[in-house]
Amino acid sequence: MRLPIAARAPLLHVAEERGEGPTVVLIHGVASSSVTFQNVFPLIEDRHRCIAIDLLGFGGSPAPETSEYTLTEHTAAIERTVASLRLKEPFTLVGHSMGSLIGARFAARYPRRVSKLVLVSPPVYLSPQELTDRLERAKLDMHLKAYQYFRENREFTLRHAQVVERFLPIPKAMDINERNWTPFVKSLQNSIESQTTISDLAAVKSPVEVVYGDLDEFHSEGVLRIVARMSGVTVHRVRGTDHLIGKRLARVVASAIG
Repeated sequence: MRLPIAARAPLLHVAEERGEGPTVVLIHGVASSSVTFQNVFPLIEDRHRCIAIDLLGFGGSPAPETSEYTLTEHTAAIERTVASLRLKEPFTLVGHSMGSLIGARFAARYPRRVSKLVLVSPPVYLSPQELTDRLERAKLDMHLKAYQYFRENREFTLRHAQVVERFLPIPKAMDINERNWTPFVKSLQNSIESQTTISDLAAVKSPVEVVYGDLDEFHSEGVLRIVARMSGVTVHRVRGTDHLIGKRLARVVASAIG
């Protein structure tokens, strides 16, 4: 008899565990690690137990050769890792970027585990044809074509990622390298470009807080307007901030966590 996928999923690396109080589990995005939340930890660790987990294929977590890095696989690995922590109470789940898509799937699948869902800089997409605004359709189509170009042009992507990384205010917040190239490409294709986040959010029972910057280069304003109209969802648009969790965005994230 074949075990459920969560039981077969690998255990992930718990990169940070600090503070005391109600638990907050934090999961980063594609081609990153727990460094994503370096500006959030100091704002919440005095009142929360903070647990940051490196996603499958990234940071200190394993990168199985057989994985396709789908939302289902990422979520199963998070579930097995969370189960291993033996948390006694429902927790706040915070996801950044692709981590927010995984968080939405996790909260929809395991509603009793999550007391609140906080999505930070979420790249929530539909197919461009589902948007009525022509400009929003064009922007979303551009995002998807850019992702495809990054996937299909390895040398270009690796070379330019190294250049961009040098200028980021959070070191290694974007870390695309030879080791994680396959997890990056497959996660991009199978968890971001192919996603069901709108339907996942519709199934979430806990309160949902969405935090994003008005300068976020990866968001779809048209899709986030749809998200904002969903039951139980509160959206915070933070002026003058981009995709990374800088200090200004971190303050709103900490407030959303509570």
